[in-house]
Amino acid sequence: MVEQSSDVFMSGTDRAAIRRNGAGPTATDTEKKLAEVLADVVSVENVPPDSHFFDDLGANSLVMAQFCARVRKRSDLPSASMKDIYRHPTIRSLAAALADVPPAPADSTLPTSLSAANPAQDPVTPASTQHYVLCGTIQLLIFLGYSFVTGLVTARGYEWVATGSGLVDIYLRSLLFGGIGFVVLCVFPVIAKWILIGRWRPREFPVWGLSYLRFWLVKVLLHANPMIFFIGNPLYVLYLRALGARIGKGVTILSHSVPVCTDLLTIGAGTVIRKDSFFLCYRAHAGRIQTGRITLGRDVFIGEKTVLDIDTSMGDGAQLGHASALYSGQMIPDGEQRHGCPAEPTKIDYVRVAPARCGTPRRAWFGLVTLLQLFLVYIPLTVGGVYMLFTEVPALGRRLGPDAPEITSWELPIDALAVSLTLFFGFVVVGLAVLFTLPRLMNLAIKPDKVYPLYGFHYATQRAVARITNLKFFAWLFGDSSYIVHYLRGLGYDLSHVEQTGSNFGTEVQHETPYLISVGSGTMVADGLSIVNADFSSTSFRVSRTTIGPRNFLGNNIAYPAGGKTGENCLLATKVMIPLDGEVREGVGLLGSPCFEIPRSVERDSRFDHLRTGDELRRSLAAKNRYNIRTMAFFLFVRWLHTFVLTALGLVSVGLYGVVGHVVIAAYLAISLAFTALYFVLVERCVMSFRALRPQLRSIYDPYFWRHERLWKVPDHYLDAFNGTPFKNVIWRLLGVRMGSRVFDDGCYMTERTLTTVGDDCTLNAGSKIQCHSQEDGTFKSDRTTLGVGCTLGVGAHVHYGVTMNDGAVLAPDSFLMKGEEVPPNAWWGGNPAAEMPDAHDQARGVRSAWAPGTASASDAATTAM
Repeated sequence: MVEQSSDVFMSGTDRAAIRRNGAGPTATDTEKKLAEVLADVVSVENVPPDSHFFDDLGANSLVMAQFCARVRKRSDLPSASMKDIYRHPTIRSLAAALADVPPAPADSTLPTSLSAANPAQDPVTPASTQHYVLCGTIQLLIFLGYSFVTGLVTARGYEWVATGSGLVDIYLRSLLFGGIGFVVLCVFPVIAKWILIGRWRPREFPVWGLSYLRFWLVKVLLHANPMIFFIGNPLYVLYLRALGARIGKGVTILSHSVPVCTDLLTIGAGTVIRKDSFFLCYRAHAGRIQTGRITLGRDVFIGEKTVLDIDTSMGDGAQLGHASALYSGQMIPDGEQRHGCPAEPTKIDYVRVAPARCGTPRRAWFGLVTLLQLFLVYIPLTVGGVYMLFTEVPALGRRLGPDAPEITSWELPIDALAVSLTLFFGFVVVGLAVLFTLPRLMNLAIKPDKVYPLYGFHYATQRAVARITNLKFFAWLFGDSSYIVHYLRGLGYDLSHVEQTGSNFGTEVQHETPYLISVGSGTMVADGLSIVNADFSSTSFRVSRTTIGPRNFLGNNIAYPAGGKTGENCLLATKVMIPLDGEVREGVGLLGSPCFEIPRSVERDSRFDHLRTGDELRRSLAAKNRYNIRTMAFFLFVRWLHTFVLTALGLVSVGLYGVVGHVVIAAYLAISLAFTALYFVLVERCVMSFRALRPQLRSIYDPYFWRHERLWKVPDHYLDAFNGTPFKNVIWRLLGVRMGSRVFDDGCYMTERTLTTVGDDCTLNAGSKIQCHSQEDGTFKSDRTTLGVGCTLGVGAHVHYGVTMNDGAVLAPDSFLMKGEEVPPNAWWGGNPAAEMPDAHDQARGVRSAWAPGTASASDAATTAM
């Protein structure tokens, strides 16, 4: 993400960034040996000890990552990380720092191990190919059986609703059938969990086995549960309690990450968990599923884009900031604040809104009103609307009657064409009209910086505005083009006087409200930006303006909160934690969590400079805009064609229903999923002309980059349906990933498939990402990334381009492995930016034992509050 080219402005000593391999040689000997290694890397005869790595030697971060990798392979040299390089950018200063700083004390409050297991004692558990194939076969049969039952119930319910006479009768039948169906869909996962699992307990078991099948089935049922639409509602908390979670009163959960092993989750009264946080109570590691407890006390705060690993604890009143992580064995004592990856002490108070009156009656009334709306309005309208659609639309209605045309008739494609065009382009036109008007009217009821209680009219309005304006389709359509600026302005963003680049924003940007966001001129934003312009406590919320300064560049996967201390001309690296204290940073880069300063300037190829100004910029931008229009039109056609085929299959199914019966509905569900996957795989390979990508260094005004951008627009949402199954690996291979055997993928995402290699028996956790490119300040770079045999990517981990993880290597949860890094075999790396993590086996065990169930105040708090 970041191409640093000069020294880093930091103060103080960061002991966690510097490690030693034993006593080591003297500083002078170390200087000579480091200079020899660097001279070999940069291909010069000698390196003066006071020469600046970037300014004098012309090195970049990729070159210095190679230097660090070679240093780590030398047993006679202390280990160095990229953070050390940024802090000490000469051989002399680096050697002195590595020689003088002692190892971290054994009683450090920051565990540096992922778990209570030494990597040497925790080898990968390879599954047999027979178990792998058998597991996939059973998963397929379960899906087909579920589809069959769904088809049977749907068909019988529709037939019963269709026998009604009159509007009132149809409404009542729709209410009864839809209401019973909703209750069954919600209750069935609870019953299945208690029958298949009972109570979850801390344990581990291999993937692809019988225990894993039971685990997977419960996980899939929870993710397919309609109760996930009630996240942010007190009803969702009640549902988690029904699944076995110990949750106190007044808890607010805003994250869509559904905890699976719910009996291992304890949340005390008054706790707030913000969106995009992972608290799964399980993880996959070295070919095994490990379950463990997560214990949160009373009045705990969990920020956005955080990860809580298994066996973690937070005491009463503890806080974990945005873009932070607790590693297994870590705990936060009562009343203390932590942030960073892994979390470390801070004085920042992340609860930034005053409390309001919000008691149990208010929460109960809000939940009751939600249920009344659901059962009296939404469900009857949905079920009855489907019935009316089939009866009132001629293209559909005549296929249900006795005189229905044959499925081989020429009328079928005509009907499918008419229905799909109406539905798809009607959604596009009406959707834009609604997006630009309805939320603006609703937003009139919410005043900036005013504190409102939760679970009332204003809270419901704010949540509705957020849901509507965060619709992903239009950001996907307009993103990575000049037209995203007009779309965001239409939503309500204040974008000042925009300096068009043709790539001002990516395809993924979200917010709490679009009407309190200001972005300065000349700022460029990559994918994954979450603008945190609403603050929540357990009883109240407040929306506030968030301002991103001019001439900034924001990397991938950033949570930018209101009150962020960044100003003009900043480079914010991928997964950086935005500072909320100190002076406003200007003219610098920020990297890591917690962040530290790096140079704002990036190394640019001079051959691109002429494309960034004057007439050349205007010509290049105009050409890119024309290309982007063709890209948008192409993908609208691609998605409409997908809709058309599914519509045609639906009409065929309707025509066959009288012959085959409800089986045809199950077949339609299965065929639709298979077709969707194969269709978009074919689209992506066609976009690539069936060729593999190659490493690149290009301007964003190079036509190659415009073609590459098209890859990012190929829909891939269907991939989530295959998480945790062998079929995910099949799809990755079809997309061009060099995928090994028996890889366990629980929800990893890969941006450039043909540049990615994943070895046999790797374990890829939920929320992890392999990104084989970067785009910063108008320069696009890509390179290959390779994971060796048996590697593990933790929950939410991010791997950049040009990276090699050797066999058996582990990357901790929420870590950011920077470009060009090489992780040695069987090494454990973690942090943001990631670095080697010395073994803290005994320390992690000690912390885990100290916070065993029943001994933590957090556990006691939740129990007494229930």
